[in-house]
Amino acid sequence: MTPLFRVLYPFYRLASGGWYWARRRFTRPGLAVLGALSLTVLLAADTENNLTYQALPLLLFLLVAAVCLSRLFRAPFSATRLLPRFGTVGCPLRYRVGVRNLSTRVQRGLTLLENLADSRPSSAVWLAARRAEQKLLRSFRISGHRRLNPFKVAVVKDADVPPLRPGQEGEVWVELEPLRRGVLRFTGVTLARADPLGLFRALTTVPLPQTVLILPKRYPLPAIALPGTAKYQEGGVALAASVGQSEEYVAVRDYRHGDPVRHIHWRSWARVGRPVVKEFEDEFFVRHALVLDTFMGCQHSEVFEEAVSVAASFACTLPTQESLLDLLFVGPQSYCFTAGRGVAHVEQMLEILASVRACADQPFGALEHLVLGHVEAVSGCICVLVDWDEARRSFIGKLRTLGVPVLVLVIVPPDPPQPLDPGPLSDEPDRFAVLEVGRIEAGLAKLK
Repeated sequence: MTPLFRVLYPFYRLASGGWYWARRRFTRPGLAVLGALSLTVLLAADTENNLTYQALPLLLFLLVAAVCLSRLFRAPFSATRLLPRFGTVGCPLRYRVGVRNLSTRVQRGLTLLENLADSRPSSAVWLAARRAEQKLLRSFRISGHRRLNPFKVAVVKDADVPPLRPGQEGEVWVELEPLRRGVLRFTGVTLARADPLGLFRALTTVPLPQTVLILPKRYPLPAIALPGTAKYQEGGVALAASVGQSEEYVAVRDYRHGDPVRHIHWRSWARVGRPVVKEFEDEFFVRHALVLDTFMGCQHSEVFEEAVSVAASFACTLPTQESLLDLLFVGPQSYCFTAGRGVAHVEQMLEILASVRACADQPFGALEHLVLGHVEAVSGCICVLVDWDEARRSFIGKLRTLGVPVLVLVIVPPDPPQPLDPGPLSDEPDRFAVLEVGRIEAGLAKLK
């Protein structure tokens, strides 16, 4: 199958590029005429049984005339784009584009088209995606779930531009729906105007490179009884953030020999005339580990994308419950990022999740080593896994042996062939959930 895919890859590039060009150049009536012309060419050879060949000259004349008339459109423009800082997968993103007419004539009937960076993959990535798709087909995991194009990053609606007098700047609102998380790259904007027949469009492109970060999709979570209770944290929140040692300040007292000079309360010393120091109290609070399994062979897997979305959903919820959250995952190296209780903002964790990539060059043991070296500080673990093989069951078993409460969420393709055995969590089945792609929100709603 692989040699066939390698032969088909150039045709994929050619077909996708041709369709992109046709959709931008032809209006909807123009595409209808183009389709009718193609059908007429196919049927024209059989002149004895049909008369469709008679329409061939008319359709061809219409398209040639439309293309020639579109060449009359020549006008310079400038543009500015006002993008928000973030977008979110699946949520419409509206922003303004300012267009200025630099010509000496009034420009009417303009349409603004956004130019996004070419998102077509390399041959290796395309082949990996095709293999994954063939694997699903062979296992009959196709059901009624609507599969998205894994390489399409966004859908942008065409926007009408108001008439512009010479030197005038007009404001256009553009609506874009992000389909994939990560950095969305713009290369420019294109001003299009249809020919007098309304079939073919002339294009004027204005270079305007910009980027916006698209955050992962998030799902609403029910009120979940998360594992673990408040636990002593040596050094308090500040040490949890790795920025220094600090306990919670509760009162002042007289200086004792050996107290650190940095604990002296200088204002109180000036007021009472003797050395006074700040007294601290050890802190106890809830601290959860959010473990994200990144070990997937395909970068564009729907299972992995949904796992990131589930992790982002918990990242948005847990800090509001007055707890700390440690995000742990493995990429080119091992990562641990802490948020909550003023240590860091949720947006920072979402930015990290927006850029996380599947890890195919390291064993799952790298994640196990990272988490087991961190469990002494946490109250419980929320594990978002992309498989439920022996290595992952063994990892959860080790956490249970160490007495760490866990909540395990396994993301699976649509319609798995058979139910998954909870394994180490057989005695706590409510701490184990299987979430199917396409039914993630319904699965999360059942959590307790």
